[in-house]
Amino acid sequence: MLKQYPTLRYILQRGGWYFLTFLVAVTINFFLPRLGANNPVDIIMGKSASGLSAENARIKEESYLKEFGLVKVDKGEIVRNAEGKPVKASGLEQFANYIKMCFKGDLGTSFQKYPKKVLDVIAEAVPWTIALQLPTILFGWIIGNVLGALAAYRRGVFDRVFFPVALLISSFPFFVFGMLLVYYFAVVLNWFPAMGGYAQEIIPSFSFEFLRSAAYYYVLPFFSIFLILAGGQAIGMRSMGIYELGTDYIKYAKWLGLKESKIIAYLFRNAMLPQLTGLALSLGTMISGALITEMIFSYPGLGMAILTAIQNNDYPMIQGCTLLITISVLIANFTVDILIGFLDPRVKAGLQIGKGN
Repeated sequence: MLKQYPTLRYILQRGGWYFLTFLVAVTINFFLPRLGANNPVDIIMGKSASGLSAENARIKEESYLKEFGLVKVDKGEIVRNAEGKPVKASGLEQFANYIKMCFKGDLGTSFQKYPKKVLDVIAEAVPWTIALQLPTILFGWIIGNVLGALAAYRRGVFDRVFFPVALLISSFPFFVFGMLLVYYFAVVLNWFPAMGGYAQEIIPSFSFEFLRSAAYYYVLPFFSIFLILAGGQAIGMRSMGIYELGTDYIKYAKWLGLKESKIIAYLFRNAMLPQLTGLALSLGTMISGALITEMIFSYPGLGMAILTAIQNNDYPMIQGCTLLITISVLIANFTVDILIGFLDPRVKAGLQIGKGN
């Protein structure tokens, strides 16, 4: 029956593979943080058990173990061994509880920031990450593609200077380029702060003072991502532009004497398909795209939240952040696959051939 609807079959097939990938990722997401031998409940007890008697501290610790599903529970009571100590829940039991909570939309409580919920911590961090990533992706994509198209069309001195510079910048890893910017502009010149998202003495709000401080701290993280993205986009567009310049329709347009701006518009539009899919993928994965940069600049986004959670063995926080990143990456890739299926005539032709068979 699905053979009569090749596009629907294509979507369902791709969706099935991505769902299977999601299940594998969720399983790894649960077990990987638990490879360490440390007990994260000790973090909470170290903060809240001071001044308590030994008995009250024991009761409090057991309540935490029960709340986080780290011990076996039967009819609301903790299961104990012959010595009267709580029986630790197996990995499968903890995994079943984790899946059940995920379907309820509950990612648990942060160990480090107890009693704060993981979703609340993520909700505070994600806007910072989006504020850093969204402008850099959009501006880097637009400026990089425009410069790449101009380099492909004009060639000459502009291309001979532009191409090596763009290639050099785009070859830098984000963390290396970020550290270079910190060293030169923050340490040597002392023009911008080396770390943070705003001045420590300012309380986050929508006041002019806070926004001005956030913009000041925003400069170095922004350029550490923007320049590399723009360079990479420019190289990709330049390559596609050079390919398009060799096609018959461009030669025919030049022979007809069309305006240069009109030819560049045709060139730009027809070289855009791989660039558009790259943009869609970048937008879908922007939540996870700045993790290393945020760690370098101690920027208060999702990257710092993950780093802090790893340092403190905060299992629920690690799971919540990586689950969010996994979902965003899978959705972005699935969306790009569907877009290619509708926009790329080669994929359309393949679907029609499949329908005929």
